[in-house]
Amino acid sequence: MYRLCLPEPINNTTPAFTDPATAQAWLAGLAPKPATDALAAMLEQIEAIDGGPLSPPQTIALLNLLRSAAVLRHAIAEGQFTRKALPMLADEERSFAIAQQLWTRMGIAYLRLVPQCTPANRCLPLHRAVSAFRVAQYCHFLAARTCTPLLDQLLLSVLLSAEANGVLRRPLADPDYPRYGRGTISGELSWAFLVRTTDPYHLTPAQFQVANRVFSRWRELVAFEAEAGRRNSAYRLDLSVLLGDDLPSGIPRYLDMCVVAHKLAQRIQALQAGESPEALKLGRTLSASAAIRLLKDIEHHLHPHHEAGAKEHSEIQLVFGGDNAYALLNNKTLNPIDTQGAADRSHSYQRSAQYGFERVSHMPTEVKNKLDIPNERWMMVDGNATRPPGTSQTRQLAPCLVAALVNGEPRLGVMSSLQSEDDGTLSARLTWHADGVEAGTLKRMAPRGNRLVRVPAFVRQDGAAYSLIVPADAGARLGVKVELSGETIESLVPVEVLERGTDFVHYACKLP
Repeated sequence: MYRLCLPEPINNTTPAFTDPATAQAWLAGLAPKPATDALAAMLEQIEAIDGGPLSPPQTIALLNLLRSAAVLRHAIAEGQFTRKALPMLADEERSFAIAQQLWTRMGIAYLRLVPQCTPANRCLPLHRAVSAFRVAQYCHFLAARTCTPLLDQLLLSVLLSAEANGVLRRPLADPDYPRYGRGTISGELSWAFLVRTTDPYHLTPAQFQVANRVFSRWRELVAFEAEAGRRNSAYRLDLSVLLGDDLPSGIPRYLDMCVVAHKLAQRIQALQAGESPEALKLGRTLSASAAIRLLKDIEHHLHPHHEAGAKEHSEIQLVFGGDNAYALLNNKTLNPIDTQGAADRSHSYQRSAQYGFERVSHMPTEVKNKLDIPNERWMMVDGNATRPPGTSQTRQLAPCLVAALVNGEPRLGVMSSLQSEDDGTLSARLTWHADGVEAGTLKRMAPRGNRLVRVPAFVRQDGAAYSLIVPADAGARLGVKVELSGETIESLVPVEVLERGTDFVHYACKLP
């Protein structure tokens, strides 16, 4: 029989209040404090109450008050650690740590009370516990921090306890989240597992917001099943695959996501027929084409994947950003340090702006030397790229443009799913573009400080289809011709955004 093992309570602090009246007065005193400081004070009180001598009804009443106050402050504080460059700065790290610890410790405090409650009263603390664990997990995804194994164990504990007490599917109102309506413990667990299934680290903040909203609305459509059943389904998830551990006996281990997949297909069809994302309650942040790509991506991740790792352990030297990628692909610096006089430099810029290139004389016997391009050493481990702590001081934010020598050939790619371990280890997924990417520049130069610089532009051709990758601040616009230099193609017209990264935009294009 699976036994619930919770972390020991921290009982070395005396609670600042023991009844709702004094709690309300104490919370009112937090009003002038910044959101993170207020959450830190609430965390201290949650730990004191969890380890204190109060009765279960008193403890639940006080936890409910702290929870209501924390929901409001958390909405402000989460912006301080949402998808910052990794490793995070000290202030960002503190905001994340306080937020995720608050929700984790709050959930533990609720969960510890369950055996002390009568069977008829166990639904509320279990529901509040799983809600807190889901938000703690959400904090990890926002911050691009790897979830701790403890959260998986706590979610499984709620699942087992709710099933054993017959309250897994009992509806309950949540006054702190009225927009979600009445929900069940099953729905909260489904919501947490659905978000986990989509690999939320590879989603941009805007995409993650839409995906989380979708799952919040469809959470009750997912069914937990004890057996795989006879009906073969591509949308049935074995939780042992998701959580990577042997599940305890007696737990509903399968998640039937067929209805969610059907809902996704309906939304995709509606968007393709001309409905707006806002009309389909997908928000205003994504265009119709971007919403279609996101929903298709979510549907793809709902299929259980059993991909075998490559089991490789090798080293790769990554260069970051468009300028360095151009240099690696062309073995030529995009914007070399200029040692010309001011007059010569001015004429050089004018020629480049007018003709899209500057005539440079190369002797036939000239030999190209390998450029010294800033790079980082990453390790390829089982198909994923990792950067051990202490190997670099640079901070990275994904999805971003990268380049490297792959099997001796320069390749352009994208780093995504970037996340950080507690010890500072970074891990990410690398996706390489097909061979044949041309590295050139925009014909129009751009100001940078007191000089004009060339702007990298990468053209990819797949049969008769063209696409263009340029820096995010290049100023390219849909429907407006982009003139190129150093490419086989002299100009392209962007018609659709295929991917938007932190430092690049990838456009589908047509010939003018």
